[in-house]
Amino acid sequence: MPSTSIDHAFTAGSLTSAAGDPTFAGALSFMRRRFTKSLEGADAVVWGIPFDAATSNRPGTRFGPQAIRRASAIFDNDPQYPFNRDLFAGMAVIDYGDCLLDYGNHQETPAAIERQATALLDSGAFLLTLGGDHFITWPLLKAHAARHGPLALVQFDAHQDTWFDDGKRIDHGSFVARAVRDGLIDADRSIQIGIRTHAPEDFGIQILYGHQIEEMSAGDIASTIVSHTKGAPTYLTFDIDCLDPAHAPGTGTPVAGGPSSAKILSVLQRLHQLDIRGADVVEVSPAYDHADITAIAGATVAMYMLGLHAERRESGR
Repeated sequence: MPSTSIDHAFTAGSLTSAAGDPTFAGALSFMRRRFTKSLEGADAVVWGIPFDAATSNRPGTRFGPQAIRRASAIFDNDPQYPFNRDLFAGMAVIDYGDCLLDYGNHQETPAAIERQATALLDSGAFLLTLGGDHFITWPLLKAHAARHGPLALVQFDAHQDTWFDDGKRIDHGSFVARAVRDGLIDADRSIQIGIRTHAPEDFGIQILYGHQIEEMSAGDIASTIVSHTKGAPTYLTFDIDCLDPAHAPGTGTPVAGGPSSAKILSVLQRLHQLDIRGADVVEVSPAYDHADITAIAGATVAMYMLGLHAERRESGR
């Protein structure tokens, strides 16, 4: 049957309406959600931060939000797997577009992200952010911790991101160290999954290394995450380089020996017990991608994050 609508991101009559755009056409908001700067009635907000000036290797993640939105079109009009439902039938989600940044004044970037994130969180909506390099999680954590208090950090990543930071650096490899020192995250309840590099400090954060999760089942990994966070308010951050480069080649600092997208998605599916207060997907760099492999993985992770939030809403938690 031919589509009965086009450009749903602009023409939708309701925040909970399904899209009818063909996958190959139409305005490419995240999963065809309405593009709007109005937060009225929104249960969740998808927001892009096109920033990559903190990268230590290959740049290009400023194009990550665009790539993730484009790849997400394939999910827009079917019951979303594995949730077996239209996630948006009972959850109003908007695409707020991107963060406004001054590309020539990077020292102002953290405050700009924090200020704009705070305004979004003040609406009461759940915030899902599309990066951008992993530095953006630092000001996002500041905004979320100001609202919820210190958070358990659940970090899917090949890197610990705990390198030295003087508090002024614009660096995607040190935001965790800064977050621990500034009391934004509770190290004792935080956990990193998929780590395949070494850093000088771990700050007491539990680590599931790449070789360990290779031997663990998805259920065991999820159980470890849930038990370690102990029910604390949680921030979920997903660096796409957590996945093996075979499953996510389009990233700035790929590390061999990582898990498959199938395994990690199976882990995410089981995290419905987490009290997730905010989430992001970062480090998708489409210039190094092939056939949208990485963008599709990033869009799928983001969709799972919305699915987990929908489940928590339905359960009343």
